[in-house]
Amino acid sequence: MFNQTKHKSRTIHTWRVWAIYMVLAANFSKEQALKQTCPSCDAAQLCNCSSMDLDFIPPGLTAKITVLNLAHNRIKHIRSQDLQQAVNLRALLLQSNKISSIEEDSFQSLGKLKRLDLSDNNLAHLSPVWFGHLFSLQHLHLQGNSYRDLGESSPFSNLRNLSSLHLGNPQFSTIRRGNFEGIELLDKLWIDGGNLSQYEPGSLKSIKKINHMIINLRSVNVFSAIVRDLLHSVIWLEVREIKLEIEKKSLLQNSTPPFTIRKLTFKDASFTDQYVSRLTVLVKEIISLRVLEAIDCVLEGKGAWDTKEIVSSGESLVETVTVINMVIQEFHLFLDLEGMESQINKLKSLTIASSRVFMVPCKLAKHFSSLLYLDFHDNLLVNNRLNETICEDAWPSLQTLNLSQNSLKSLKQTANSVTRLPKLINLDISQNKFGEIPDVCEWPKNLQYLNLSSTQIPKLTTCIPPTLEVLDVSANNLREFGLQLPFLKELYLAKNQLKTLPGATRIPNLVVMSVRRNKLNSFSREGFESFKKLELLDASDNNFICSCEFLSFIHHQAGIAQVLVGWPDKYVCDSPLAVRGVHVGAVHLSLMECHTFLVVSLICALVFLVILILVAVGYKYHAVWYLRMTWAWLQAKRKPKQAPPKDICYDAFVSYSENDSDWVENIMVRELEQACPPFRLCLHKRDFVPGKWIVDNIIDSIEKSHKTLFVLSEHFVQSEWCKYELDFSHFRLFDENNDAAILVLLEPIQSKAIPKRFCKLRKIMNTKTYLEWPLEEEQQQMFWENLKGVLKL
Repeated sequence: MFNQTKHKSRTIHTWRVWAIYMVLAANFSKEQALKQTCPSCDAAQLCNCSSMDLDFIPPGLTAKITVLNLAHNRIKHIRSQDLQQAVNLRALLLQSNKISSIEEDSFQSLGKLKRLDLSDNNLAHLSPVWFGHLFSLQHLHLQGNSYRDLGESSPFSNLRNLSSLHLGNPQFSTIRRGNFEGIELLDKLWIDGGNLSQYEPGSLKSIKKINHMIINLRSVNVFSAIVRDLLHSVIWLEVREIKLEIEKKSLLQNSTPPFTIRKLTFKDASFTDQYVSRLTVLVKEIISLRVLEAIDCVLEGKGAWDTKEIVSSGESLVETVTVINMVIQEFHLFLDLEGMESQINKLKSLTIASSRVFMVPCKLAKHFSSLLYLDFHDNLLVNNRLNETICEDAWPSLQTLNLSQNSLKSLKQTANSVTRLPKLINLDISQNKFGEIPDVCEWPKNLQYLNLSSTQIPKLTTCIPPTLEVLDVSANNLREFGLQLPFLKELYLAKNQLKTLPGATRIPNLVVMSVRRNKLNSFSREGFESFKKLELLDASDNNFICSCEFLSFIHHQAGIAQVLVGWPDKYVCDSPLAVRGVHVGAVHLSLMECHTFLVVSLICALVFLVILILVAVGYKYHAVWYLRMTWAWLQAKRKPKQAPPKDICYDAFVSYSENDSDWVENIMVRELEQACPPFRLCLHKRDFVPGKWIVDNIIDSIEKSHKTLFVLSEHFVQSEWCKYELDFSHFRLFDENNDAAILVLLEPIQSKAIPKRFCKLRKIMNTKTYLEWPLEEEQQQMFWENLKGVLKL
């Protein structure tokens, strides 16, 4: 019984191991299949399989993947098991495929999904079951499919966290009540409803708040119904591609304030004069509306608006009007908008850009009494028309004026025109072709911001107002900056020809400066630190010379990364050649490269010290003597070993110290030279050839003598004469094993007292007999007899 149980247990264990092995093998096989299908998915959270011509979702997706991009493929079907293991997906991108069917539980395991893009596919209907488990979904894109409606109920009822929703397509025609149930707050709602023809009133009312809604419409009835539904929920309504005649009945039927809509934008729309007139009247009913925009629109008219109807409808509460790239087909016939004065006196911001505006009539300009901001960039203003546009008492409250990208050519006339704006603070006149700058200009007294970038001015003069806090003179080919601007806080000098930073003393309060794309080679610590209040410096895209001083400043300046804009990627060395293209912060030059003068000086000092030490050591150990003796020895070696007998002139050459000259010259010479027969002695004082090198004299005298007589004493061994010249000549005799040397000791002297350099002399004293001069007179006669006897040998 026990054995049977044990066998059964072992069998179960074996099957479990086998099952685990099969699962692991299957998973490994799937991972291999995924790697083969989409290599970028290997060991990565981001799995990018876009544009790979796939017609299926790759197998083997695992829980480690958080982003799956399958856009721009040929996938037609999504099956239940395709995404079952990808439980940690945050983004699933399936746009631009051919998806026509999705099994109901395909997204069931994607509870963490935040972004789902199914746009531009072939979905003919939307099923609420698909989105039933996507509790974390925030962004859903469904536009560009083939569904005609959203169904009988809401597909989005479980998407409580939805933030942006994109719907619609060219076939989308119907919106029903209940289609948006479950959605209470949207940051963005985009409905492509170019062919939307049926809209059940109240369909969008279930959404309590929409920050930004974009809708394409052509039906006037649908537009009016949607606007009524959105008055209490939308904040910004953007209407695109609309071309319709607005109905004359009120947009506010059965609607009561307060309204939430504050901004209305028309984009790619087409207007007629009648449309503009009617729209102007109708938008006044939306008393919450403050911003009105028209972008990339067309005006099919010439400004013949129904001013009587507009005026009779009351004052406009709109504060901001923006018109960008408005095409007026007959702009040269456009009227002066007489009668519209009452509609503009509360306007605070007006932008009319890229719309071929060439002037504003003075009469109309005077009624912009509340306008603070005026933007006329990229138009056709010239100086004469500007003078009419900014006439006396026009734009009385204006603080900001943008006249960039017009046709202004005289900076002096432009300055004179804007002096009529007493409250002007900010002026942008960039990208006008001034070309010249006068020495003196008149400006509004309170002007703080001036943009003169790309105006072709060759230099800066005192025409620039000293009251400025911000100055932009970028892209003007300037070579220097020397203006006195005591209040300046921001200075923009990009795309010029500056080689150094401006001086800080003239702009002491500078906080922000840009010298990007100039000809800066470097900037010093002193130049940088002189700007006491500087917080941001953009010196990127310059050709830096990575000198030692510059690199030292960069590496040791505390907080340089917080001050330099674009650091470190935009700061690259141009030279030296070895580090060209390398980031400045990554370059470290060697000690030799950085301190050449110091290194050379140290080397020279070291060489001098070595020489000094060698001289000291040589002096201490008599190296000079050895060198001189070596030279003399070499000279002696070249002479014959022994002079011919006929050249022998002396019986003995006497080597002695100057201190012993009295004994030698008065006693020994007299005794020997007056002997019978007399001995002929060679003395250096008497017999050396004048003008001849002393060593040669010594060698020649020794060679012309039978014997060499050394008169030894304490003075002898300490004598410079003996030390440097005389004794070396004895060496030649010793090298030849010649016994012609005679030693006479005037006083007792130990061989140990003789310097080591007289090694031959010490050897002779240890091996040969020498004569000692006796102090007793009775013994002196014997001394002379012995000496004469040795000399005769």
